[in-house]
Amino acid sequence: MIEIKNVSVDFDGFKAVKDVSLTIEDQDTYGIVGFSGAGKSTLVRTINLLQRPSAGQVLVDGVDMLGLSKKDLREKRKKIGMIFQHFNLLNNISVLDNVIFPIKRDKISKEEKKQKALKLLDLVGIKDKADAYPRELSGGQKQRCAIARALMSDPEILLCDEATSALDPKTTKQILELLKSLNEKLKLTIVIITHQMEVVKDLCNKCAVMEEGRIVEQGPTLEIFANPKNRLTKEFVETTTNVEQTIEDVKENLGIIKEDETLVQLKYLGDSTTEPLISDIYDKFGVETNILAGSIEFITGVPVGNLILTFKGEDSQIDKVIEYLLEKEVGVKILGGRDGIL
Repeated sequence: MIEIKNVSVDFDGFKAVKDVSLTIEDQDTYGIVGFSGAGKSTLVRTINLLQRPSAGQVLVDGVDMLGLSKKDLREKRKKIGMIFQHFNLLNNISVLDNVIFPIKRDKISKEEKKQKALKLLDLVGIKDKADAYPRELSGGQKQRCAIARALMSDPEILLCDEATSALDPKTTKQILELLKSLNEKLKLTIVIITHQMEVVKDLCNKCAVMEEGRIVEQGPTLEIFANPKNRLTKEFVETTTNVEQTIEDVKENLGIIKEDETLVQLKYLGDSTTEPLISDIYDKFGVETNILAGSIEFITGVPVGNLILTFKGEDSQIDKVIEYLLEKEVGVKILGGRDGIL
């Protein structure tokens, strides 16, 4: 649906985006994550040419956006909806009229426009607010209104620029659930830029991490969370999993590991989360385990788990346990009591 090829954006000598390439498939929910100033907003605005790239190509559904005439570009932009962090609603007109606004000049009757807007307000869950004004809405309701407005032109793509950053955690979850529902019901391709990895985890099937205008890592969200490779990606993943902090807390509260104990982190996903591995460790190898902390998260419907525990037993048997776990595709990291990382 979207191909960004070797795109750069130069602002009077400052390169905000540096030779970035991305492919976003039809009906993807694609997250672009990075700290402020990473270039993610600038990159996303090249998709509908609100920001023209200094170099590179932008293809939307096979069409070269940079090759379009002004008239054709206006028509193409109608198929690319956009929502923003601060909603961008018109405060002096009603919610209903805000939603109608993008098709105000379209050659259909006022009643058709009204009915279409009411249908979309119903879809996003605020039909009862049609006659209210934006100042009377909560932040979540304002964003729902903005989403309905973005859908009025029947877009194929929805660009979300920090769409949940101004919302509280509970409302953020609700908006993400709404976006996921719209992706499924309307077959939308959604691109969301954010500095919150939690947003990516809850919504996106694929993601990319940006730093200083470049993509430093990209791929399926499950793969990124299960095995982040770049330093920055690991930092972002840690903000939502808190595994490293849990390890530090365990070490601090556990004190010195006994000589006959080994402190271990196990990382597992998919089918391995349902296997009785802990009981197998004792039954098969006679190694005692003590679970100190653990968590399971679901990323694109796949369980991803972390366990912090101790092994107690003969070194030779613990070696066999580690070999057994690796065969079961469980990641093993020695945290204390033995040397080395596997």
